[in-house]
Amino acid sequence: MKDGSCYEDLYQSALCRAKADWLVGINASRLFSVLYNQNLKVGRVQTPTLAMIVDRNQNVKEFVKEKYYVAHLTFGEFDAVSGHFQKKEEADKVASDCSERMCQVEKEDIQTKTVRSPKLYDLTSLQRDANRIFGYTAQQTLDAVQEMYEKKLVTYPRTDSQYLTDEMGESTRKLIQVLLCRMPFSEGMEYEPEVSKVLNSKKVSDHHAIIPTSEVEKADLQKLKEKERNILYLISARVLTATADSYIYETHKCQLTCNFHTFYFNARKTKQEADYGAVVGNKKKIFKKYFRFFRDGVNHAVAIFNRN
Repeated sequence: MKDGSCYEDLYQSALCRAKADWLVGINASRLFSVLYNQNLKVGRVQTPTLAMIVDRNQNVKEFVKEKYYVAHLTFGEFDAVSGHFQKKEEADKVASDCSERMCQVEKEDIQTKTVRSPKLYDLTSLQRDANRIFGYTAQQTLDAVQEMYEKKLVTYPRTDSQYLTDEMGESTRKLIQVLLCRMPFSEGMEYEPEVSKVLNSKKVSDHHAIIPTSEVEKADLQKLKEKERNILYLISARVLTATADSYIYETHKCQLTCNFHTFYFNARKTKQEADYGAVVGNKKKIFKKYFRFFRDGVNHAVAIFNRN
C-alpha cells in the first residue's frame, strides 16, 4: 500500500474544489437568489459553461452574411476556386487573367481515410435515425417497431445492444439473402457479407440488436402502415450496411497558381468501394421518397431516405 503522502496532490485538489464550491456556489447562489427574488444556482463549473453558451448564441444571432465573389478554374470535372473577393470586378479580373493559362501545383496534401460500416441498431440509434430521416418522434418510432415486433417481423425492440450473439452467424447470412430478395431498394444488389463484424456475445446482455426476422420473407410489406414500412426498411438497410466492406478513399487538397493568382482544389478518390455502394441508384422511388446508399464523409455505409 502506498504512503499517504503519495495522495497529497489529490487531497489538495479536492480541498480546492470544496473551497471553490463554498465561496462561489453557496455564497453566490444565496446572493443572486436574494437579489432577483427567485431560486438561482451559481456554480464554479455550470455558470462559466452557461456563459459560453450564451455568448455563442449571441454571436449566432448577431451574425451578418457578407456577399463575396470567387473565380473558378474549370477543366472537365476539375474545378479550382480562388479566395474571396468583395467586388465582382476583382473576381472577373482574376478569371480574365487566368483564361487559357497554364497552372502549376504548388502544394498537395493526400490522405487515405477509412469509413467503417455502422453498427446494427439498438433502440436509441434507431430512434435517432428515424427522427433525422423521417421526422418521427422517439415514441412514434417505438410504437411502430413495437407493432412490427408483435407481428413477428422484427426482433425485440427495447434493447441497448448493437451486436448479435456468436451463434447467430448462419441465420444472419440467410436473413441477408432474404432481405436482398424482398427489400425494394436491394434489387440487383450482390455482395459477400462480413457477418462476423456484427457478432459479439460479450456485448449482448438480455437482448441482441434489432434486426428483421425470417417472417419478412413471406410477409406482405405493402399492407404495413407507412411508419412501420419505413422503419422496417431502415432496419433492413442497416443489416446490409453493417455487414458490408469499409469504404476507403483518398482526399486530395491542392494549392495551384495561375498567372500569379492562387486557387484551391479539393477532390476525393475512391480506393475501396463498399460492395453495395454503387449498385442502388438514387432514382428508385419508394412511396414518395427515394432510397439510396450514400457517402457523407462520416458514415458511408448508411442508408437514408431523401425527402422530396
